[in-house]
Amino acid sequence: MRQAIAGTQEDFTTGSLGRAIGLLAVPMVLEMSMESVFAVVDIFFVARLGADAVATVGLTESVLTLVFAVAIGLSMSTTAVVARRIGEKDPEKASLTAVQAILVGIAVSFVVGVIGILFAPRILGVMGASDSVIAGGTTYTSIMTGGSITIVLLFLINAIFRGAGDAAIAMRSLWLANGINLILDPCLIFGLGPFPELGLAGAAIATNIGRGVGVTYQLYMLFRPGGRITVSRRHLRFDPEVTWRLLKVSFGGIMQFLIATSSWIGLVRILSLFGSSALAGYTIAIRVVIFALLPSWGLGNAAATLVGQNLGAGKPERAERAVWLTGFYNMAFLGSLGLIFIFFAEAVVSLFTSEAAVLPIAADCLRVMAYGYAFYAFGMVIVQAFNGAGDTNTPTVINFFCYWMLQIPLAYVLARVAGFEERGVFLAILIAEVLLTITGLLVFRLGRWKTRQV
Repeated sequence: MRQAIAGTQEDFTTGSLGRAIGLLAVPMVLEMSMESVFAVVDIFFVARLGADAVATVGLTESVLTLVFAVAIGLSMSTTAVVARRIGEKDPEKASLTAVQAILVGIAVSFVVGVIGILFAPRILGVMGASDSVIAGGTTYTSIMTGGSITIVLLFLINAIFRGAGDAAIAMRSLWLANGINLILDPCLIFGLGPFPELGLAGAAIATNIGRGVGVTYQLYMLFRPGGRITVSRRHLRFDPEVTWRLLKVSFGGIMQFLIATSSWIGLVRILSLFGSSALAGYTIAIRVVIFALLPSWGLGNAAATLVGQNLGAGKPERAERAVWLTGFYNMAFLGSLGLIFIFFAEAVVSLFTSEAAVLPIAADCLRVMAYGYAFYAFGMVIVQAFNGAGDTNTPTVINFFCYWMLQIPLAYVLARVAGFEERGVFLAILIAEVLLTITGLLVFRLGRWKTRQV
């Protein structure tokens, strides 16, 4: 445990797989745990501002998921390529890949930031926000979209460290970013001590300051000599060949998450038909779901690193064993947490809201989704295994059929036609995620990902 948190130079392509998973998974789970704590604590404070404020956060985040899609898609390919180069014992190419990923991330976030600042009210309106939500939430949306560079770089640079096997540095950067955010959140929202009372805008400012400090720390560690991956002055150049290779792998990853997150936007749009209470309940429940899923995603990240490095070292069977072992660990963890949410859903969501119209919706959403936790656990490891191998196209195709062809139409039919209202959306999410996991397992067993070149 101490070695995992402090960081290690151990070769993950040899030795005990259980030890390798532990050394990678412990800091990755702790990294994602802090992100999950932030997700629930942030909404804890924002919920004190009322249902409109929570709805604003939900609508804004549903749009920002497009940014997350690009950031995560790039991150998956970056982890895959960096891990493959490290497995091949080629740190120079790994460092050059890291620089190209950062340059692409800066270009993307600049475009997103400009659009978000200029069109924030229109974005909220398109998402179905009421006039009161638009009036009170425009500043929040502008700040969050305008500061998207901190989101993109935080994801990308951590992906570089994870691919190299420096999971402890990725953990510390996210803990630093979210720790600062958690301290500033109540101070800027409610005006504690010498801080001004900024309301919902204060939450956005706190988030961007925290993430900005985290990115600064990442860059310092990336340029510091002596790590698994180190960027020096000779790497600070544009390399079209490396960038093109990265973008080819990234395209599948970006499309994979664009499909998943645009589906989420579609679900939020359907939920907006049932008012701010339904949106607020869904937003609170989703934050709690993320609280559970993000640490579990850390185990998936560990599988991705092991797959990439072992394929680079020419050990595909070891890569496959790592995936199965990590998947079973994840099922045990997330399945246990799902039982808690099933039996104590009302008690959990009551920590975030006491509004009579919001609480039962949030509890129902949390309970329905928790029924699928054991499936989600193995599914996310399988998806990350494909991504770690550089096979981002397979999860993209699976996402397309499970989310666009099934989830969105089913959500509308169950909510509007069958009369289940917001519960129909929750059931559609459960059904689509279970089907995605089953499909992923069947395709994974075919083994085509083992021959993927990046």
